[in-house]
Amino acid sequence: MPAPSGVAEDPTVAATGARPRLAAAQALVDVLDRGRALTEALDDLDTRLDRSRDRAQVRRLCNRVLRNWPALDARVRARLRKPLPRRNRWIHLLLAVALDELDEAREPAPAVVHATVEAVRAGRAAPMAGLVNAVLRGELRAPSADAHRDDDVERFGMPGWLIDRIRADWPNAAESILEAGNRPPPTWLRVNRRRTTPEAACAALESAGVPCTLHPLLSDAIRLDRPAAIRDLPGFDEGRLSVQDAGAQAAVELMDLADGQRVLDACAAPGGKAAHILEHAEVELLAIDNDAERAARIDAGWTRLGLTGQVAVGDASRPDEWWDGRPFDRILIDAPCSATGVLRRHPDVRWLRRASDIEANARIQDAILDALWTTLKPGGLLVYATCSILHEENRDRGREFLERQSDAEAVAFELPESRAVDPGHQILPGSLDRDGFYYLVLRRLHPDDA
Repeated sequence: MPAPSGVAEDPTVAATGARPRLAAAQALVDVLDRGRALTEALDDLDTRLDRSRDRAQVRRLCNRVLRNWPALDARVRARLRKPLPRRNRWIHLLLAVALDELDEAREPAPAVVHATVEAVRAGRAAPMAGLVNAVLRGELRAPSADAHRDDDVERFGMPGWLIDRIRADWPNAAESILEAGNRPPPTWLRVNRRRTTPEAACAALESAGVPCTLHPLLSDAIRLDRPAAIRDLPGFDEGRLSVQDAGAQAAVELMDLADGQRVLDACAAPGGKAAHILEHAEVELLAIDNDAERAARIDAGWTRLGLTGQVAVGDASRPDEWWDGRPFDRILIDAPCSATGVLRRHPDVRWLRRASDIEANARIQDAILDALWTTLKPGGLLVYATCSILHEENRDRGREFLERQSDAEAVAFELPESRAVDPGHQILPGSLDRDGFYYLVLRRLHPDDA
């Protein structure tokens, strides 16, 4: 079938590793030129590539190029005498993929060059094959890997506005944050305590030849010591394991859940935190999301895990459209944000976000906080969470909310290896090998105490 970018493939080209590289280049065009999320650009990959190994290669190549795009782009431009025609933009991206592969040296250089040239032919651009071959042969003769690191954008592989924001918010930790954003993330698993224990799950993984490590401070987290096919893991199909970063798992630890509570998970899709709530306690859970397609995935995940809750499609800032008037004992707001804490896991985010998005996000976050506060029972707890590291989406939202709401107080809590930011705590990317998350716990005071 046609690739997402509209480049037709030649089915007569031999399977030389050409098609995974062509698919990666086409997906990168969709992300960098059309503003599509990488997951969307690759949503039909299963129908285009039969082998799981090839699909994994596409994702790996895309992630690597997105982490290093400015320097790779500059190197391709330097190798070309003039820019390629717009219709051949995908070849520019294909060359970036190849240069990165030559740097990585995961495969022999001649194999990379041959597969890349074949990818040009597979994309029905055979007249360009000689140019691509010449560019890559030139790279082999005179590598350019260190030639384009003169400025911070090329050094860190991030847009300048984001580098500036991180430095302004975290002047003493900016370098480590930026470096952590370019390291491939580990795979973290969450154990479903209704079906097994962390110790038993880890033992089963080890017996299957999948080395793993129990998190020393988070009760349900297991880290895989090396990548593995998730669906092949022992216990995954039986609902004993789920994929979830250790930083995200902290949300449930902060909710002080107990059987019988009425709980709301707002902005809940794809449902990992909602499932974790149901694994922890026998609660009446309502999970809402304003995207019907994403909301449907929540129920699907619960089915595999043997969990039951209620899912509704709704705007968290408009509870009058979905709330039945019964107050909640606990609320989790996993707020829409810039996702700047998960750049290592989703490197496309850095190229999809704009500086203007941050202020827009803040207004949405304020609206959700104010609206859902009215649905919380006096004495109840609200946990505000984001996967952002920017103060405007995190600490500042908490401060302004506390100024607006006289019946709200920040609850003190501990979070392993995090930064207290008053109010709340920030997990910085790479701390205990976690993604970056912000957490704030708020209690609604009784009228007599407000």
